[in-house]
Amino acid sequence: MVDIRIPIGLMFSIIGVLISVFGLATMSNTEMYQKSLNINVNLIMGVLMLIFGLIMLYMSQRKKKKA
Repeated sequence: MVDIRIPIGLMFSIIGVLISVFGLATMSNTEMYQKSLNINVNLIMGVLMLIFGLIMLYMSQRKKKKA
């Protein structure tokens, strides 16, 4: 059976890193984050996506060790 956690984990990890880097690069741009109450949504969502992707990759590796 195909384990879909590996490609999903990779996808979320890569996109999470890209969005986090963008959020860090635009941290000083206050005009960009005025609509979101000056909250850096890119950084927060990027980190959350990265964490989710790493959890998926960890779960796929843990499953391989048991089998």
